[in-house]
Amino acid sequence: MNTAASLKALIADDEPLLRERLRSHLTRLWPELEVVAQARNGREAVELFDLHAPDVVFLDVHMPGVNGIEAARSVARRAQIVFVTAHEQYAVQAFEQGAIDYLVKPFDEARLADTVGRLKQRFALAKDSPDAASPDSSLESAESSPAARLEAVLDRLAAELKQRGHAGRPAAPLQWIKASIGSSVRLIPVEQVIYLRADEKYTLVVWEGGEALIRKTLRELADELDPECFVQIHRSTIVNLRQVSQVNRGLNETAEVQLKGRKEVLPVSRSFVHVFKQM
Repeated sequence: MNTAASLKALIADDEPLLRERLRSHLTRLWPELEVVAQARNGREAVELFDLHAPDVVFLDVHMPGVNGIEAARSVARRAQIVFVTAHEQYAVQAFEQGAIDYLVKPFDEARLADTVGRLKQRFALAKDSPDAASPDSSLESAESSPAARLEAVLDRLAAELKQRGHAGRPAAPLQWIKASIGSSVRLIPVEQVIYLRADEKYTLVVWEGGEALIRKTLRELADELDPECFVQIHRSTIVNLRQVSQVNRGLNETAEVQLKGRKEVLPVSRSFVHVFKQM
């Protein structure tokens, strides 16, 4: 963990004005905290987290594509998380029951100051006694650890979001992918896609009939695909779960995906291992 003088923060919210307001308040209340990045959605938040390794992440619950709850699963155990939400009582109750920091929109500076004070205390505790503040501390039971409480809160929130229809997913998932192959345009049925891999401004589509590069970014495709079938396993890779034969655990909370009837093995980065833990 960084020292108190070099703590870093990431802000994720799909509303630019709210991101800037939060950054401005943090600058006044906690000048030692450096806001190193701002994300517009959960997917971008995970990418920027891997790039900057912040100590604190402010996550809006409702964001398009990957919401704040899904993003929190990716960064949990590696940073302090503060959720930002509209005034929805079910969310507030879940946060309070799990002792998780949260801000209700529109938040004021006094409420943010309370959150800043608690965060400072946690970092001071971690500095003086790292084991005592660790999510994996052996002094706590698995059920009462901060990590376990956070997972319980995320599960409750995810269920509520799904029930209320706020998951931020498109109503109709993508059914076909258009790919230029030579002088023709091929319509690839999405169910035949095995995996997709980012290739600079293009995306490599690997399907049962071959491979093709398309002029669409992985990020754009990720928000259009059915999340029940397609999951991101690396910042550059999305896989069709129906094409997965098994997942092998690796070191440092990583993994590898083996595909049905294929030789290549796809790496699963630390930020996306949680996808398979929930299955």
